[in-house]
Amino acid sequence: MREHGCREFVKIVAATVQTRIPFSHRERELVPIGDGAVWLKHWLSVDEQRAVVDQCDAIMNGPAGGYVPLVRGGGKMHVRMVCLGRHWNALTYKYESTRTDHDQAPVAPVPEEWVQLASRAAAEAGFTFAPDLCIMNWYDADGRMGLHQDKDEGRESIEAGLPVVSISLGDTARFLFGGIKRRDPIQSLLLESGDTFVFGGAARLRYHGVSRIIAGTSPPELGLEGRFNLTFRKY
Repeated sequence: MREHGCREFVKIVAATVQTRIPFSHRERELVPIGDGAVWLKHWLSVDEQRAVVDQCDAIMNGPAGGYVPLVRGGGKMHVRMVCLGRHWNALTYKYESTRTDHDQAPVAPVPEEWVQLASRAAAEAGFTFAPDLCIMNWYDADGRMGLHQDKDEGRESIEAGLPVVSISLGDTARFLFGGIKRRDPIQSLLLESGDTFVFGGAARLRYHGVSRIIAGTSPPELGLEGRFNLTFRKY
């Protein structure tokens, strides 16, 4: 455990050092993480990030905006959430057209430019993909997400191995990527602002989560303290 903790500390320090390099000077890199999983590092430019962040902020803080979901058992999630296209109900683990677990508000569509963005990222990772839903989560400095599988989409989507496309904006997150079984070994990756992570095919049901947000690592051009995460799926 002590050795593991030291490795994690080194990774966090490395990420902090990396932030001294202006985001505009960082080169894009495609990093295979396993069969069906690809990390698109520095995939979005700062200007592209700023445009998406402005939309995220308007949606999260607008009418029928973000809220902290209650899960089974009465506990609260450690993020604020807004769903587009279809709403994911944290009490039933089902998708629906209105937010029946919160305020009955209807679900707004996914912006078409976001659909195109996710489709382009998926294509670079080797997938043909046209998402019809997006889950937007906002993480503050204490935000996190426990290990879980994204398995509530339709059976045809899961069986086809259609990917999840995850876009990170703002502060760096320590992202955990495990295996098909909860007790499989877990990789720890530091996802920075503008990074996109795609997993489908053989990786579609791998466990994943977020264990930490590293405050103060967001590009200064975004004026953002915290992290937006957009995950796109095909129901």
